[in-house]
Amino acid sequence: MTENQQKHYRALELDKVLAMLAEETSCSDAAAMARAIVPQSDLETVRTLLQETDDAYRLVGSFGSPSFGGLNGCENSLRRAAAGGTLTMGELLRISSLLHGMRALIEWRRHSEGMATCIDWRFDALCQNKYLEEKIDSAILSEEEMADNASPALNDIRRKIRGASGRVREQLDKMIRSSAYQKYLQDPIVTMRDGRYVVPVKAECRGEIPGLVNDTSASGATVFVEPMGVVEANNEIRVLQAKEKTEIERILTELSAEAGSFADAIIDGYHNALELNVIFAKARLAYKMKASMPSMNDEGRIAFKKARHPLIDPAKVVPTTVELGASFDTLVITGPNTGGKTVALKTIGLLSLMAMCGLLLPVSDNSEASVFTRVLADIGDEQSIEQSLSTFSAHMTNIISIMKTVDPHSLVLIDELGAGTDPVEGAALARSILENMRTSGCRIAATTHYAELKAFALQTDGVENACCEFDVATLCPTYRLLIGVPGRSNAFAISERLGMQPEIVERARELLSTENTRFEDVVRKLEQSRQELENEKQLIASLRREAAEAAAQLARQKEEQERFRQNEMEKAKVEARNLTARTRAQAEALLAELEELRRNKEAVDSGKARAGLRAGIRAMEEASDPVAQRRSNDGYRLPRELKKGDTVLIFDIDKKASVLSAPDRNGMVEVQAGIIKTRVPLTNLRLVEEKKKTEPLRHVATRNIRSKAAAPVKTEVDLRGKTVEEALVDLDRFLDSAVLMGIGLVSIIHGKGTGTLRSAVQQHLKAHPSVKSFRLGVYGEGENGVTIAELK
Repeated sequence: MTENQQKHYRALELDKVLAMLAEETSCSDAAAMARAIVPQSDLETVRTLLQETDDAYRLVGSFGSPSFGGLNGCENSLRRAAAGGTLTMGELLRISSLLHGMRALIEWRRHSEGMATCIDWRFDALCQNKYLEEKIDSAILSEEEMADNASPALNDIRRKIRGASGRVREQLDKMIRSSAYQKYLQDPIVTMRDGRYVVPVKAECRGEIPGLVNDTSASGATVFVEPMGVVEANNEIRVLQAKEKTEIERILTELSAEAGSFADAIIDGYHNALELNVIFAKARLAYKMKASMPSMNDEGRIAFKKARHPLIDPAKVVPTTVELGASFDTLVITGPNTGGKTVALKTIGLLSLMAMCGLLLPVSDNSEASVFTRVLADIGDEQSIEQSLSTFSAHMTNIISIMKTVDPHSLVLIDELGAGTDPVEGAALARSILENMRTSGCRIAATTHYAELKAFALQTDGVENACCEFDVATLCPTYRLLIGVPGRSNAFAISERLGMQPEIVERARELLSTENTRFEDVVRKLEQSRQELENEKQLIASLRREAAEAAAQLARQKEEQERFRQNEMEKAKVEARNLTARTRAQAEALLAELEELRRNKEAVDSGKARAGLRAGIRAMEEASDPVAQRRSNDGYRLPRELKKGDTVLIFDIDKKASVLSAPDRNGMVEVQAGIIKTRVPLTNLRLVEEKKKTEPLRHVATRNIRSKAAAPVKTEVDLRGKTVEEALVDLDRFLDSAVLMGIGLVSIIHGKGTGTLRSAVQQHLKAHPSVKSFRLGVYGEGENGVTIAELK
């Protein structure tokens, strides 16, 4: 990248965005790589860069950001190790840390599988060498300390050093505790000087303790004496320490050689890790900017929707929509100072450069950006109400330089074109510059105050006006860029609002040329019409949103109602199944009881039996029909008097029946519905006229009924005299009937005998799913001849 390109990029503040990106990285090398990013002009390269960032963006959103801890620059150390050099313990630990960091990245990607991305190959290219990592970590404890188990020889040497040191200290400890020597010692302690154990002796008593003087205190009052008894032991320690140092050097050389053999793979993996760090830094920056990926082209077509300048406070920035290169190649932006013209210009250039660097853009979805071979800018630095631009000559020097390098794939951005000189000459020069640049086929965006350039944009195909909206009522810019609308300076309106005398403003209007006045009137009317259309558009959008919300709410309510209906249907089906099962069980029980009554009709009071049966039938009818009975007083009149044999409909329960007798004086009619005979009020009957005479109703319940439940109304079963197999079959039938009838406690008579039947029954009860518990009978219940079972 040339110095001239850097100047243009700095004018658009790309360096500040790259500095923000560098802050998102995890190490100095990655930060330097981020700051050194250069915009790319090849379309496929830019698309690949953007796709990498977008894939990282999706991975971060789904699995969180990976950790890049442990990345550090070890390339020089690895190159030196590959050349045969010996690395320090600190350098080897940094290599281990790098290997651990790359292994952690590989593990993170493995745990986030299921989402294929275009950066997977970078994870595959990372170096994973757990063997070397663990070998270094097990041998080196810190930058200054080697582990004892780094080698057997080192472990043996250090064990001997500890033994010799222990013996020396033990001998010196005896000396300093001895009353014969304590009076000569400055302090009763053992210390070290130059790696040798000594004791502090008073200077005047140095001759009282035979030994070597190794050191003297700064005051001269203390001499550090190595007693003759420990000189040999100290010598042994020094020899062992020299061996220790040699062994450590040998281990470091060995580890360095191991690291050097993997140098190329580790360095390549490190470079890929740095690339990944920068890519994920782009993703994190995109999250902070609430950015999205634009579609790219190389045709100079730009469409930034709700674009936000990334360097302006997100709480204050006003989104703006910018278009260029589709239906027009030149955009002339006008409006008052501090209205946002320069910000709009920088937004176009900066977002284009960011896209070419592979950065997601702070724009809405479906935005579009283009790659350019050159992005050329002549933009002043000052952004205050007072105009403070560079001199006219410097301004023209920049534009001349731009005109020399511009080509069909360039984007040119010029702030205050033609300013700094006579307005008439400046406007003419500005128009001529635009015309000349357009012949090269480049894309141009320029800001100006000149009315002549507004007219030029109106009259020239491919040139479009734009303005930064300004609210005259509040004297504040809205910072919205309006494409297709020429801006007004609003000088007269602003002056009046600030309190200038009306006659002065009016005189100024008179001094304006008629042509300028007409032009300003046209612009004013256009602006007024635009604002009215904008208000109507906002109203329509609001109504559409309300309609969409109402439709969505209606759809939600419909869905909830359908879900409620389905739930109620399921509940009703479950209840109906349960009801059917209960009714069937009760019907079988009643039929079985009826059969029992027929067999024992001499022994049973038939009147009470019939009354009990009718009560059971009525209870069964009520239980089997949960639907509320229909009202019979609907004004219906029988077409004729009922007679025996007529077919009628019992209205409230919607069942057909046959008339058994004529109505009595109380208006009650005896009818038969199926096997059930009952008396029904005359008003609850409807005559059924049948074309064919139906067959007489058959009493199906009175013939050859074999109920599977053996007398289910009973609470006991007698199994005496049966084989075990027969008894267990009858027991199962009895228990099933009891469960259907809701009986909680039953008695099983098996007799005492040999106990075989009792044992078989109790073993069967243990495994029966309907039996909660059981016990033998007590006195009065049959004792050991009866088992009492409690059902669930």
